[in-house]
Amino acid sequence: MVYEEKMITNGEPDEVPTSTRVTDPLETVREKCEQTEHCVHTRERLEACESRVGSRSNTTEDCTEELFDFLHARDHCVSQKVFGSLK
Repeated sequence: MVYEEKMITNGEPDEVPTSTRVTDPLETVREKCEQTEHCVHTRERLEACESRVGSRSNTTEDCTEELFDFLHARDHCVSQKVFGSLK
C-alpha cells in the first residue's frame, strides 16, 4: 500500500518552478483586450451595475446583460488576435 501511494505522488511535482511555467496565450490576449477602449467602457458599465445592485438590499435587478456585453466585447477582440499567437 505504501508503494502505491508513493507512485501516485512521486510523479507530480508539488510546485512548478517559475522558469518552466508556460503562459497561456489566451490569458495574455484577454488581458490586452481588456485594456481596449470598448472593453473598458463595457467593464465600467458592468462595475456601475454591480455597485448599484450591491447597494440595494432588496432588488430583482441583476447585471447579466452588462456581463454578457463585456464578455462579448472582450471575446470579439480576442478572436481577432489569438490565432496569431498559436503555432
